[in-house]
Amino acid sequence: MSRALVSLPLLLILTSGCTLPVWTAGEVPFVPTPPEVVDRMLELAEVKKGDVIYDLGSGDGRIIIRAAKKYGARGVGIEIDPDLVKRSRDNAWKEKVEHLVEFREQDALKVDVSPATVVTLYMLPEFNKKLRPIFWQQLRPGSRVVSHDFPIEGWPPLKVEKVKGDLFHDHTIYLWKIEGEPSSYR
Repeated sequence: MSRALVSLPLLLILTSGCTLPVWTAGEVPFVPTPPEVVDRMLELAEVKKGDVIYDLGSGDGRIIIRAAKKYGARGVGIEIDPDLVKRSRDNAWKEKVEHLVEFREQDALKVDVSPATVVTLYMLPEFNKKLRPIFWQQLRPGSRVVSHDFPIEGWPPLKVEKVKGDLFHDHTIYLWKIEGEPSSYR
Protein backbone atom coordinates (compact mmCIF):
# COMPACT_ATOMS: atom_id res chain seq x y z
CA MET A 1 0.00 0.00 0.00
CA SER A 2 2.71 2.54 0.93
CA ARG A 3 4.60 1.74 -2.26
CA ALA A 4 1.51 2.68 -4.30
CA LEU A 5 1.16 5.97 -2.40
CA VAL A 6 4.76 6.92 -3.18
CA SER A 7 4.50 5.79 -6.80
CA LEU A 8 1.33 7.75 -7.58
CA PRO A 9 2.82 11.24 -7.02
CA LEU A 10 5.96 10.23 -8.91
CA LEU A 11 3.84 8.92 -11.78
CA LEU A 12 1.85 12.18 -11.86
CA ILE A 13 5.02 14.25 -12.02
CA LEU A 14 6.61 12.13 -14.73
CA THR A 15 3.51 12.02 -16.93
CA SER A 16 2.43 15.65 -16.49
CA GLY A 17 5.06 17.10 -18.79
CA CYS A 18 6.53 18.92 -15.82
CA THR A 19 9.98 20.33 -16.52
CA LEU A 20 12.14 19.60 -13.52
CA PRO A 21 15.48 21.33 -12.97
CA VAL A 22 18.63 19.45 -13.89
CA TRP A 23 21.59 20.52 -11.78
CA THR A 24 24.65 21.01 -13.92
CA ALA A 25 28.13 22.47 -13.51
CA GLY A 26 26.67 25.93 -14.12
CA GLU A 27 25.46 28.48 -11.56
CA VAL A 28 21.77 28.24 -12.50
CA PRO A 29 19.91 24.92 -12.83
CA PHE A 30 19.02 23.85 -16.37
CA VAL A 31 15.24 23.74 -16.69
CA PRO A 32 14.18 23.01 -20.29
CA THR A 33 11.72 25.49 -21.77
CA PRO A 34 8.72 23.64 -23.23
CA PRO A 35 8.40 23.86 -27.05
CA GLU A 36 5.15 25.84 -26.94
CA VAL A 37 6.82 28.44 -24.70
CA VAL A 38 9.86 28.61 -27.01
CA ASP A 39 7.57 29.27 -29.97
CA ARG A 40 5.60 31.93 -28.13
CA MET A 41 8.79 33.68 -26.94
CA LEU A 42 10.03 33.89 -30.53
CA GLU A 43 6.63 35.07 -31.80
CA LEU A 44 6.36 37.73 -29.09
CA ALA A 45 9.83 39.02 -30.04
CA GLU A 46 8.68 39.09 -33.70
CA VAL A 47 11.76 37.14 -34.80
CA LYS A 48 12.53 37.29 -38.50
CA LYS A 49 15.25 36.04 -40.81
CA GLY A 50 17.61 39.00 -40.37
CA ASP A 51 17.65 38.78 -36.56
CA VAL A 52 20.60 37.72 -34.45
CA ILE A 53 19.38 35.98 -31.32
CA TYR A 54 21.47 35.57 -28.18
CA ASP A 55 20.17 33.07 -25.66
CA LEU A 56 21.82 33.59 -22.28
CA GLY A 57 21.91 30.36 -20.33
CA SER A 58 21.08 28.46 -23.51
CA GLY A 59 20.96 24.99 -21.93
CA ASP A 60 20.50 22.39 -24.66
CA GLY A 61 20.19 25.08 -27.36
CA ARG A 62 16.50 24.62 -28.08
CA ILE A 63 15.60 28.34 -28.41
CA ILE A 64 18.44 29.19 -30.79
CA ILE A 65 17.90 26.00 -32.81
CA ARG A 66 14.15 26.65 -33.11
CA ALA A 67 14.75 30.25 -34.23
CA ALA A 68 17.18 29.05 -36.90
CA LYS A 69 14.91 26.26 -38.07
CA LYS A 70 11.61 28.19 -38.10
CA TYR A 71 12.79 31.67 -39.14
CA GLY A 72 16.25 31.20 -40.64
CA ALA A 73 17.62 33.53 -37.94
CA ARG A 74 21.21 33.36 -36.81
CA GLY A 75 21.84 32.66 -33.16
CA VAL A 76 24.42 32.50 -30.41
CA GLY A 77 23.88 30.39 -27.32
CA ILE A 78 25.82 31.37 -24.21
CA GLU A 79 26.12 28.57 -21.66
CA ILE A 80 28.55 28.12 -18.77
CA ASP A 81 28.20 24.32 -18.61
CA PRO A 82 30.54 22.58 -21.11
CA ASP A 83 28.37 19.44 -21.29
CA LEU A 84 25.34 21.50 -22.30
CA VAL A 85 27.41 23.38 -24.89
CA LYS A 86 28.41 20.06 -26.44
CA ARG A 87 24.80 18.83 -26.34
CA SER A 88 23.66 22.08 -28.02
CA ARG A 89 26.19 21.69 -30.81
CA ASP A 90 25.13 18.07 -31.33
CA ASN A 91 21.45 19.11 -31.38
CA ALA A 92 22.17 21.85 -33.94
CA TRP A 93 23.95 19.34 -36.17
CA LYS A 94 21.04 16.86 -35.86
CA GLU A 95 18.58 19.62 -36.83
CA LYS A 96 20.85 20.73 -39.73
CA VAL A 97 21.16 24.36 -38.54
CA GLU A 98 24.80 24.30 -37.43
CA HIS A 99 25.62 26.83 -40.17
CA LEU A 100 23.25 29.36 -38.55
CA VAL A 101 24.08 28.90 -34.87
CA GLU A 102 27.02 28.80 -32.54
CA PHE A 103 27.31 27.86 -28.89
CA ARG A 104 29.90 29.35 -26.57
CA GLU A 105 31.03 28.19 -23.16
CA GLN A 106 30.96 31.58 -21.48
CA ASP A 107 29.66 33.48 -18.47
CA ALA A 108 26.48 35.32 -19.49
CA LEU A 109 27.48 38.31 -17.35
CA LYS A 110 30.67 38.78 -19.38
CA VAL A 111 29.36 38.36 -22.94
CA ASP A 112 29.14 41.22 -25.43
CA VAL A 113 25.48 41.19 -26.50
CA SER A 114 25.78 44.24 -28.79
CA PRO A 115 25.39 42.16 -32.02
CA ALA A 116 22.00 40.84 -30.78
CA THR A 117 18.67 42.08 -32.07
CA VAL A 118 16.86 39.64 -29.74
CA VAL A 119 18.00 38.31 -26.36
CA THR A 120 16.20 35.39 -24.72
CA LEU A 121 16.65 34.17 -21.17
CA TYR A 122 15.32 31.82 -18.55
CA MET A 123 17.29 32.96 -15.55
CA LEU A 124 16.49 33.63 -11.93
CA PRO A 125 15.44 37.19 -10.94
CA GLU A 126 18.71 38.14 -9.25
CA PHE A 127 20.62 37.13 -12.39
CA ASN A 128 18.21 39.08 -14.63
CA LYS A 129 18.73 42.15 -12.45
CA LYS A 130 22.50 41.93 -13.08
CA LEU A 131 21.89 41.71 -16.83
CA ARG A 132 19.69 44.81 -17.04
CA PRO A 133 22.54 47.40 -17.10
CA ILE A 134 24.38 45.27 -19.68
CA PHE A 135 21.33 45.29 -21.94
CA TRP A 136 20.81 49.03 -21.48
CA GLN A 137 24.45 49.75 -22.27
CA GLN A 138 25.02 47.35 -25.17
CA LEU A 139 21.76 46.72 -27.07
CA ARG A 140 20.76 48.98 -29.95
CA PRO A 141 17.36 50.69 -30.21
CA GLY A 142 14.74 48.25 -31.46
CA SER A 143 16.39 45.22 -29.84
CA ARG A 144 14.02 42.95 -27.95
CA VAL A 145 14.55 41.03 -24.71
CA VAL A 146 12.29 38.10 -23.85
CA SER A 147 12.34 36.31 -20.50
CA HIS A 148 10.65 33.06 -19.54
CA ASP A 149 9.00 33.17 -16.09
CA PHE A 150 11.10 35.86 -14.43
CA PRO A 151 10.92 39.66 -14.79
CA ILE A 152 13.85 42.07 -14.82
CA GLU A 153 13.66 44.16 -11.68
CA GLY A 154 13.51 47.89 -12.32
CA TRP A 155 12.47 47.56 -15.96
CA PRO A 156 8.72 47.44 -16.61
CA PRO A 157 7.93 45.02 -19.46
CA LEU A 158 6.23 46.15 -22.64
CA LYS A 159 4.14 42.97 -22.64
CA VAL A 160 3.42 40.06 -20.29
CA GLU A 161 1.73 36.86 -21.47
CA LYS A 162 0.69 33.67 -19.73
CA VAL A 163 1.10 30.29 -21.43
CA LYS A 164 -0.83 27.34 -20.04
CA GLY A 165 1.56 24.82 -18.56
CA ASP A 166 1.31 21.49 -16.88
CA LEU A 167 -0.37 20.39 -13.70
CA PHE A 168 2.08 22.31 -11.51
CA HIS A 169 3.09 25.42 -13.40
CA ASP A 170 1.80 27.97 -15.91
CA HIS A 171 4.46 29.99 -17.74
CA THR A 172 4.88 33.75 -17.95
CA ILE A 173 6.68 35.45 -20.83
CA TYR A 174 7.98 39.01 -20.49
CA LEU A 175 8.92 41.26 -23.41
CA TRP A 176 11.00 44.45 -23.36
CA LYS A 177 12.18 46.63 -26.21
CA ILE A 178 15.16 48.96 -26.22
CA GLU A 179 13.87 52.43 -27.03
CA GLY A 180 16.15 55.38 -27.72
CA GLU A 181 19.88 55.48 -27.18
CA PRO A 182 21.47 53.32 -24.47
CA SER A 183 22.45 56.41 -22.44
CA SER A 184 18.73 57.22 -21.93
CA TYR A 185 18.38 54.14 -19.65
CA ARG A 186 20.91 55.19 -17.04
